[in-house]
Amino acid sequence: MAGQGSTGNVIAALASFFIPGLGQLIQGRLVRAAIHFVLAAVLWLIWMGWIVHLWSILDAALWRPREASL
Repeated sequence: MAGQGSTGNVIAALASFFIPGLGQLIQGRLVRAAIHFVLAAVLWLIWMGWIVHLWSILDAALWRPREASL
């Protein structure tokens, strides 16, 4: 089961390290990826993008898919 510390999350976190939102995109979370990418791009203009960048890395690393309910 994928979750925190899984290989997929580590790869996603590394991807988000280079481009905020890329890890979320790899995980199939398109809306979350767009939010991270746009916020980081806008905030880098005022030197605050590193906050969203770190948030993106942590979000990708700690994400756990929801279990299917019956």
